Amino acid sequence: MTEDAALQALSALSQRSRLALFRHLVRHAPVGDCPGEMAVALDLSPPTLSFHLKALVSAGLVEAEPKGRHITYRARLDAIAALVGFLGENCCAASGASCETPARRGAVQARCA
Repeated sequence: MTEDAALQALSALSQRSRLALFRHLVRHAPVGDCPGEMAVALDLSPPTLSFHLKALVSAGLVEAEPKGRHITYRARLDAIAALVGFLGENCCAASGASCETPARRGAVQARCA
């Protein structure tokens, strides 16, 4: 992922309604959801929902699949994985230390006990 793509994705997610919308689509992955259902679930008017979906699609975080007269929207999980990878790609590079967190160590120890 390029820095520009990461900035565009982070910018799109920095608005409360868009973040809620993206999280809604992640919960409905991989099937996705239709605008009418999303508007009701998130208490957004259709024009507001459309505005936010356009921003998420433009940022590459959501894809739209037309099916006849309907459109299904899906979270692009590959895009969010790429964003997380971009954010962590240089993790602990300066110190040479492991990026393992205490919480992650505890979870691993609990599973292996």
